[in-house]
Amino acid sequence: MRRPIQRWCWLFILPTFAAFCIGFVWPFIQGIYLSFCKFNTPRDATWQGISNYWKALSDASFVHAFWNTAAFAVVSIILTNLIAFFIAFALTQKMRGANLYRTVFFMPNLIGGVVLGYIWSMIFDGILKQYNTYLTANSTYGFWGLIILVAWQQIGYLMIIYIAGFQAVPEDMMEAAKIDGANGFQTLFRVTIPNMMPSITICTFLTLTNGFKLFDQNLALTAGDPTIMVEGGKIKATEMLALNIYNTYNINVNWHGVAQAKAVIFFLLVAVLAIAQLTATRSKEVQQ
Repeated sequence: MRRPIQRWCWLFILPTFAAFCIGFVWPFIQGIYLSFCKFNTPRDATWQGISNYWKALSDASFVHAFWNTAAFAVVSIILTNLIAFFIAFALTQKMRGANLYRTVFFMPNLIGGVVLGYIWSMIFDGILKQYNTYLTANSTYGFWGLIILVAWQQIGYLMIIYIAGFQAVPEDMMEAAKIDGANGFQTLFRVTIPNMMPSITICTFLTLTNGFKLFDQNLALTAGDPTIMVEGGKIKATEMLALNIYNTYNINVNWHGVAQAKAVIFFLLVAVLAIAQLTATRSKEVQQ
């Protein structure tokens, strides 16, 4: 059986590989080329060199969006992972209705980001109206509004991963810790968490990449508002990197290449951070 499978495996691999090349590899390569061009469509691209990259890096709105996204990613990684971890810990302690609670916490993850953005914008504006203000009147409101929205959406999904991690901790290790006289905190930090590092690696990776790639929630909740004036021109105070690239592309035809250059920089940034995070957290995983 093995020889015929090895002989004809390419017949099954080829369609998927061809779809991957057509749908990802070729557009990716073409996107890198277009980042050095001025274009309206790929057919009328004219070579511009590195001017698009220079223009992208000197754009005040892009630099502001980077720092805004970095701050958002750090806060969302810490907040969502901590809350999801402790909810998962609570739901693995043999409590009544645990399955119902898991379902309730997971349900927000099933709602699309745009829908959530509009729903939460109405909730926030309804609350802030009592104080004679609104969500996009202040960048602080918009930033923390996005944090709350994303945390509410993602905590349930991360919770499921952490629950799987808790259930994968070897029972003999837990029993050995009890026999040795370890209390609850010592067991958690010296036995449970080291054995849960694969789950922590996955959840940190997801929150890191999702934090930097945030687009639909940002667009629906604040659309980057409020707009403020700086030396380099106008910038949107709550605009993230993905939304900044989208808005740059829609300025006019002359900015299409700059938007593509920003997209390439954005990809390299997320790739480097994700690889660094995976390397750092995987080195702490316990080999069972």
